Amino acid sequence: MTSNSLMHNNINLLGSLLGDTIREAIGQKAFDKVESIRRLSKAINKGDQKAISELLNTLQTLDNKDFLTVAKAFNQFLNLTNVAEEYDSVSPHAKGKKNPVHFKELYKKLKEKDFSDEDVVDALNNIDIDLVLTAHPTEINRRSLINNMNQVSECLQQLDHDDLVDYKQEKILKRLKQLIVQYWYTDEIRQNRPTPNEEAKWGYDVIENSLWEAVPAFIRDLDEQTFETIGYRFPVDARPIHFSSWMGGDRDGNPNVTAAVTQQVLIDSRRRAAILFLGDIEVLVKELSMSNCTKEFRDYVGNYEVQEPYRELMKKLRSQLRKTIAYHEAKKENKDIALTDDILISNDQLWEPLNACYQSLIACGMHMIANGNLLDTMRRIKCFGITLVQIDIRQESTAHSDAISEITRYLGLGDYSAWTEDKKQAFLIEELNSKRPLVPHSWQPSAQTKEILDTCKVIASTPEGVIPTYVISMTRTPSDILAVYLLLKEVECPYTVPVTPLFETLNDLNNAAPIMKELFNIEWYRGIIENKQMVMIGYSDSAKDAGSLAAGWAQYTAQEALIRTCDEAGIRLTLFHGRGGTIGRGGGPAKVALFSQPPGSLKGGLRVTIQGEMIRFKFGLPDLAINSLALYVDAILEANLLPPPIPKDEWRATMNELSDISSEMYQDLVKKTPEFITYFYQATPEAELAKLPLGSRPAKRKATGGVESLRAIPWIFGWTQNRLMLPAWLGAGASMQKLIDNGKKNMLEEMYVNWHFFNTRISMLEMVFTKADARISQYYDDRLVEKDLLQFGEDLRSQLKKDTQTILDIAKDKSLMENMPDTAANIATRNIYTEPLNLLQVELLYRCRKDENSPLELEQALMVTISGIAAGMRNTG
Repeated sequence: MTSNSLMHNNINLLGSLLGDTIREAIGQKAFDKVESIRRLSKAINKGDQKAISELLNTLQTLDNKDFLTVAKAFNQFLNLTNVAEEYDSVSPHAKGKKNPVHFKELYKKLKEKDFSDEDVVDALNNIDIDLVLTAHPTEINRRSLINNMNQVSECLQQLDHDDLVDYKQEKILKRLKQLIVQYWYTDEIRQNRPTPNEEAKWGYDVIENSLWEAVPAFIRDLDEQTFETIGYRFPVDARPIHFSSWMGGDRDGNPNVTAAVTQQVLIDSRRRAAILFLGDIEVLVKELSMSNCTKEFRDYVGNYEVQEPYRELMKKLRSQLRKTIAYHEAKKENKDIALTDDILISNDQLWEPLNACYQSLIACGMHMIANGNLLDTMRRIKCFGITLVQIDIRQESTAHSDAISEITRYLGLGDYSAWTEDKKQAFLIEELNSKRPLVPHSWQPSAQTKEILDTCKVIASTPEGVIPTYVISMTRTPSDILAVYLLLKEVECPYTVPVTPLFETLNDLNNAAPIMKELFNIEWYRGIIENKQMVMIGYSDSAKDAGSLAAGWAQYTAQEALIRTCDEAGIRLTLFHGRGGTIGRGGGPAKVALFSQPPGSLKGGLRVTIQGEMIRFKFGLPDLAINSLALYVDAILEANLLPPPIPKDEWRATMNELSDISSEMYQDLVKKTPEFITYFYQATPEAELAKLPLGSRPAKRKATGGVESLRAIPWIFGWTQNRLMLPAWLGAGASMQKLIDNGKKNMLEEMYVNWHFFNTRISMLEMVFTKADARISQYYDDRLVEKDLLQFGEDLRSQLKKDTQTILDIAKDKSLMENMPDTAANIATRNIYTEPLNLLQVELLYRCRKDENSPLELEQALMVTISGIAAGMRNTG
């Protein structure tokens, strides 16, 4: 069975089961209405113009009571379609399916370039991938529904066998029907906004249900390929991949993340880790029954009379883990409990006994046993550890400067926030070098400053390494970084926490290297960083600030400048990429995105955020996770060993020109035309998004204001819902057309063919234009926007049409995504079910905005359309 036929057969199967469920739940008449809407949408997508007016009339004349049923039907079908598409990507019977780990293919490329095996081994030894799970509010689906869809995928996997006997097939189909019935009768939308603790639990579920299995399985496959190819085995203590999290630690703009919340999340992550490791140890207690061992291992166990020394040691670990779980459960309930020697508080306490077992088994010739479940558990210790994930702290820079200002005013030293940068730095360095505390113990700070200091106290009470870094968003000066070190000193933090500046806006990206150079020239600072520095590159706010093309170029040049600055200072740089799911926030296929970065940007390892629904799409199932991990490892190896070419000077000059033109076009409309924001609020469901309980963080930084007060996610989410996709393309195509008009088409074509960075921009614009739909955007305007604002939409849709042709001309393509026909076909399939939800959403917005006291069922239906369109567009945030 080919990939396409497998996927379409699964889509038809799931659609048929859902149809049967709807018919049984709401009756034939209501089902016929849903089916009629589906058929009309299918006809429209085949070019039937008459079907458009018929569909619009059908939706505009729906009774209020019917909206929720129709919205649920199309939403659920889109989610089930996504399950079929995701399963197709991992099915062993999919068209052209290969082992997701393709080191052997990469090795052939390397040998053609005369790389020695020593070079390859060195690159393998230096793989360092840190994937940071974040709780940005774009994952709409409830955890119960995500679990349901995961089980649907498992059923598809069980059905994917040619030799399946009839009775087993019937049993699986019955279970599949049960799951779809459960799905239909479960509310898609949460009733309440999740707490930060609940967001963290969702992250733990992804680890428990997918990554716990996927990570050791992936390393095992990679290890087999490297051994077969070059005789290389990954050391047992290798840590090529690990995970961090912002869930429960990211307090930037989220008042719900407090010091107490972070403390609770840290405790619960250790509790969950102990539970998972207990499960592993229970397996090893059963398996490690052999008696043959080395003298060193006998000495390590200590009990010379025991017949089964490995099992004896595992039983001891089992007891320790049970006590560790009880300890963390007591701490979670704020009970006063003593920390005893039996409680596991460091990875070494778990690693050392398992490593002793491993070395003894190997020495005694039991390689098969050592390299089975035991080695998998050891891989998990290195990847996850007894904290499950490391948890970053993130806070906005002014929160720290406000706290220090309050301190200096109390001490009669003046207002720190009003000082010059030089004076701030001199004060901070003097206090950092001082042996006395700055803050009197009797001082009672304001609630805001107390919260900052309490967060620092949580860090100080946490073992070193559990909190890998403190990220400062909106970093603008060296003092922003030094201020955090002073606050941590004031709470007597017993170790140095690395502080990571986050450069986000266009100006901040341009100033990133000079700021870091100034810091490196401070003797105190150089003395504490141990010649290592992490810098975070922001993709969201820079794109919202200047448009995606100008932001992309600013991110590229900022990385180049940071690499040079750190190389000159002899400092190892790790770039931390704050990417989102959408093109407008640095999203896109992992390998493509990494290859579009400057040469040398991955030498210090890869650290990147995995945000919102992309966690589920990339890591929600073990096989999906293995595929994703393979892509990251392949990309980092190839980018470091076969880096993309350094761009020519004339390419840089062209990009500078494109950046200036596109940024001016973007800002003239978005920032300098006040009426445009009113158009945005009317033409998209942005205001209604605030009612959707997506995540724990507010949608706005401030309650009022223009686009600058909006977070990047709702800004992009809103334009995705009405299918204009504006932030991802505004200014990009028009600036390229301007250069074409000036005789530079050959230069753009050369850049497209020979430069990964520019090629990626064009490819991603093609994907954006494929998902955009001017006809649907116009319907939002016609139904929802005031007449005097309609010109905005007309001009933008006209520009979208021109830009599409410009991109096709540069790529020399006849149609969008010509080189990715399967992906284009999948988008087209989803459109049949997404478009009715768009049209339904317009009607719901019209009725709800017309009547402030609109029925609750309309509000619920509107929320479901938002969820469904997000499922149809897939990468929304």
